[in-house]
Formats: sequence, structure tokens, C-alpha cells
Amino acid sequence: MPAYLDSILASHRAAAAVDARDVGAVTEAAMEVDRRVGASGRRDFVGALVRGRSDRGMAVISEIKRRSPSKGDLDVALDPAVVAEEYEAGGASCLSVLTDEAFFGGSRDDLVAARAACSLPVLRKDFTVGALDVCDARIMGADAVLLIVAALDDGELTELSALTRALGMAALVEVHDEAELDRALAAGADLIGVNQRDLRTFEVDRDRAVRMGERMPAGVVAVAESGIRDAADVARLAGAGYAAVLVGETLVRSADRISAVDGLLGARA
Repeated sequence: MPAYLDSILASHRAAAAVDARDVGAVTEAAMEVDRRVGASGRRDFVGALVRGRSDRGMAVISEIKRRSPSKGDLDVALDPAVVAEEYEAGGASCLSVLTDEAFFGGSRDDLVAARAACSLPVLRKDFTVGALDVCDARIMGADAVLLIVAALDDGELTELSALTRALGMAALVEVHDEAELDRALAAGADLIGVNQRDLRTFEVDRDRAVRMGERMPAGVVAVAESGIRDAADVARLAGAGYAAVLVGETLVRSADRISAVDGLLGARA
């Protein structure tokens, strides 16, 4: 099977190695963005998930994704602003926007357009490998960044988590097994995503999140990612202690995205 994660990370690290921007200057620019926005202009990613869980039993992070390496084109011509509006109307608590261009067909423009079209907090979904990636996320308006434990060593994970917090964003720390969960917790993560998709083969294990849920300590906001198809899957994950699910392909492919998001949450209370 193709080693998707290895090739994607190699591409991102190669790009980072030739990025001539001064890290200090870009960090200051990102901090200036955060100062200008201020606390009142930030969108509370974690708070939105907690409220969604309280209001409807589970929060949904709806993903805007044009394509994937394993499935090919999903909806390459989608309008991110329209999709964001549809997701919000369906009851999503947050958005996830792919900004990787080479492998997922995304862009920073997708994130900017999606965030401007709705009031939801937005996760920059990308393969973060350094401080410049975190700073770029803040500059483009993201409210959260993805940190994949399998892509980072312990020093990078701790450093990038701290920088994310300093820039007023949340870090969704993604794990795939118990060893990675231990590393995430050691780095101080309190928002942890369990990806049921193996990022090296892109195969999905729909029992992984339930197994991993038993290991989540109190106080962690847990998110289940990948392989979530319907309300039954969502209910099962809620029972395993998850506060939120992150859903991409199922929603992007839907002919009625408003109903698709709403349907994941089951009947309204």
C-alpha cells in the first residue's frame, strides 16, 4: 500500500526547508494579527465543541475537502463559502478546512472564504511541520490548527503546541494509537483527535476510536475522526465518551449538506 503520510510529510518538510522567511518576523506578524483581532474577535473552537455536545449530544466538525489522495476528487469545484453556510445551517459546531494544495486540492483562500461566510470557529487542516505553519494559520484567520503526533517529534509537538496557544488558537492533537496518545498527553494536549484512518495506508478501522476512548483521561475534549457515516456511528462514539466527530467525505459528497449534518445528530431534542 502507498505510504501516504511519508510522501506528504516529505513534501511539506522539503517546502519548509527552502522557505526563506524569517521565523521571528512571521511570528511577530501572527502575534500582531492576534492582538488586532483581540479576545472578542477570536472564535472559541473548544468552547463550541463543548456547547455542541451539551446541546445535541455531540458536536460536529464539518470538513471542506476538495479531494483526497486515496479517494481522488470529491468536489473539486465546491464553493467554500457556500459549503460553510450549508454546514452552519445544518448544525455544525465548527469547520475544518483543508489548505494542502498538492494532495488535497485546498488553499488558504478556501479557509479565508469559508470563515468569512459563517460564524463557526475554523480548524486549519494541514500537515503542520514547523512554526511558520502555525503562524500562517493565525495570519489566515484560523481558530485552531492540527498537530499530528505521527508527524512530529516530542520537542516539535511541545513547541508547536505552546506557539499555537500563544497565538490565541486551539491545537487539535491527532493520535492513532495508545503510544501516540501518551505522547500527546505528555505534551499537555487537552483537545485530542483519534483518527480512525491509518495515514500511511489510508485504510479505516471503525473500532479504533471506541477502543481509544477508554484511555482518554477526564478533562480531555475528545474528537473522533474519519470513517463516520451516519447517526448510528455518531451515537456509538458519543457513548464512548467523545465530545465531537470530524466528518469530511460523507458531507462533501452529499447532495443536501444541510440535511446531512443535521442527520448525523439525529432527532433534535
